[in-house]
Amino acid sequence: MAQIAHARSHVSALFPSLIFLWAFALVPAASHAQTPLRGRVVDESGAAVARVPVTLLDRDGSALTTVITDRDGAFVFAHTCDRCHARAVLAGFGTASVTLSTGLDTLMTLSPAPVHESVIVTATRDAAPTSQVGASVTVFDQAAIRRRGAALVGDLLRDAPGATVVQSGGQGNATSLFVRGGENSYTKVLLDGIPLNEPGGTFNFGGLSTGHLDRVEFVRGAQSALFGSDAMAGVLHLITARGRMDARPTVSGEMAAGGYGSWRGAGTLSGGIGRFDYSLHGGRYETDNRAPNNQFDSTTVSLSAGGVVASSLTLRVVGRYEDGRAGAPGQTAFGRPDLDAFFRQAHLVGGVTLEHAVSPRLSQRFTYALATSNQRSTNLQFDAPYTPAYKDRTSPFEFFDFTYDSGSHFRRHQASYQADLRLTHAGLLAGAEFLTVAVDWDGERGTLRDYLTPTSTSPRRNNVGATLQHQHLGRWLALTTGIRVEHNDSFGTAIVPRLSAAVFVRTRSGVFGSTRLKANAGRGIKEPTLRQSFSLSPFDLGNPRLEAEHSRTIDAGVEQRLFDDRAKLEVVWFDNRFERQISTRTISFAPYQAQYVNVGLTKARGAEVVADVAPTTGLRLSANYTFTASTIVDASSEFSDVLASGQWALRRPRHRAQMSTQWDRGPLSLGLAGTFVGKHSDSDFSSLAPALTTAGGYSLWRIQAQWQVSPRATAYARVENLTDVEYMEPLGYPAWRRTLHAGVRFRF
Repeated sequence: MAQIAHARSHVSALFPSLIFLWAFALVPAASHAQTPLRGRVVDESGAAVARVPVTLLDRDGSALTTVITDRDGAFVFAHTCDRCHARAVLAGFGTASVTLSTGLDTLMTLSPAPVHESVIVTATRDAAPTSQVGASVTVFDQAAIRRRGAALVGDLLRDAPGATVVQSGGQGNATSLFVRGGENSYTKVLLDGIPLNEPGGTFNFGGLSTGHLDRVEFVRGAQSALFGSDAMAGVLHLITARGRMDARPTVSGEMAAGGYGSWRGAGTLSGGIGRFDYSLHGGRYETDNRAPNNQFDSTTVSLSAGGVVASSLTLRVVGRYEDGRAGAPGQTAFGRPDLDAFFRQAHLVGGVTLEHAVSPRLSQRFTYALATSNQRSTNLQFDAPYTPAYKDRTSPFEFFDFTYDSGSHFRRHQASYQADLRLTHAGLLAGAEFLTVAVDWDGERGTLRDYLTPTSTSPRRNNVGATLQHQHLGRWLALTTGIRVEHNDSFGTAIVPRLSAAVFVRTRSGVFGSTRLKANAGRGIKEPTLRQSFSLSPFDLGNPRLEAEHSRTIDAGVEQRLFDDRAKLEVVWFDNRFERQISTRTISFAPYQAQYVNVGLTKARGAEVVADVAPTTGLRLSANYTFTASTIVDASSEFSDVLASGQWALRRPRHRAQMSTQWDRGPLSLGLAGTFVGKHSDSDFSSLAPALTTAGGYSLWRIQAQWQVSPRATAYARVENLTDVEYMEPLGYPAWRRTLHAGVRFRF
């Protein structure tokens, strides 16, 4: 009964927005056949820009009405007038104005402002400009990915506010992402809308390549109302690059080499045939890393193809395969390396999407996808025992090697249906209403295997979730309300709401330009992992009766644009609460046995400050700072001091900052970037005496340069860890020292 009452309260909160939507649904819309003035808004690349306010002005410059472009960038005015013109204004873009002609489609091109915005899909499950989204969003477009030069997505995310990336030693080793004080399994990872996480949210960024990605969208805050389980603290969405329709075949590629025997090569074939486009990519990355038995190699193959199959029907197919192998020498800062242990993983994901434009107001799409993951951890030889030591610290006893050979195979089927209804209205509250209805099914299938025993188990689990979302977009307000009902075979039924708002206090340009206030509140849920529910270990017992982990996230902030969009400052405060966290509790000492239970509670409060400045043409300065005050309220561990109540959350620094300067002049581009990480809670987990319970802060610098040798080739070089800092993340795993990397990109 309590759950039913809880559900009713959330539905009641959503009810006013639904009444608002259906009231405007009754407003009659003009027929397109009777509308003589129409056009389309695109960006400089020719891509449609959705949700742009376009105002109709008479010959004297007086505003007659305002409409909102649809997902294809199209707009239609019901008025008939002589020598009227249209004006499109969107934050982050220059104002566009054209004269309209009766019966003709007029093209309006929005040029990006010096500090420009992006159009994203993650915050609403449909295309929306970031300036109309209340959530905190960071977008890495293709140009930013190339400038950063990172082979792996984990390194790219180090530049994002609110994010902490922890890599266990060299490239390809286990890599975790912590968002705003949350755990490393609290971020949902998507590829073109397809979930990539293991069942239960676990995701290793160690081998995830940046190859063939058009952009990366990073949305912070609980997003389970849109995406269901695992979206506890944020969503990371990887968007595959596409070819262009009617474009001739183009071959592009890259070859590079650098320190620690690292090299990478990649090639892409893309183009279009009629109303279809295609893009096929292959890449390889290898490095010896710094420690013995830590060689890493990975292969990436990626495909995106699709086009118009009928007048109102489009088809899109995406696929990606990645495999990698990394040696696992262990905590080499404290003792000898393990010389035979290794970790291997292979991921294959594919999906097909059919999208149907039923009418200019209504569209629907259906997606089926399958994601598979094979992982294996192996150590078959006994290495010599050792006594952990570090500087003046030594363990009181020896550590002995042990053998293991375990593997997992996960298959995640997904079927998703989404319908989007768009309604526009004039008058005092002129704007648009967007209603989204989505139903998602996840069929999780797994096999957990111990090759030494040998034993295995093959658990199955299904999730079904239904989302209802309403968005109001007006001249002064963008308001999003949403709710999702999620049924999971493990934890039962959960109801998660979300509210997001952006208030446009000022929409003008000038020295003191547009001002936007924003706020968000949402609930998140995360199912148990299959290991937590069905563990094979005789010591850590699985628990099929585990509940879902829950989060409550709130944030609010302000964004101010200055000096004719040459500067932008954003300040956001956040308050997160993570409940019913899963850990183990001892149930027997003879023999030792523990079982997974819901016991933990963590709180995290803080702020993000982001600044972007483009003072002159070709010069760009950016910086961000994140303060995260996290506290373990109820301990998730019985025996660890660093995980005890009252401690900071493990490996989440209170202070983290990043700055970069980019200067472009003709064929030359130069960049300087710095990353600053403050002191944070950590553990040596090696019984050192006295124990290491904190990791010191450090600063890293990077310089880079590129030179366009010809219209078809660009050479580049960069130096990572310029000042040759010795640091570890986490403790025991030495990171790379100073390295030089150089390469060339080409296009034919």
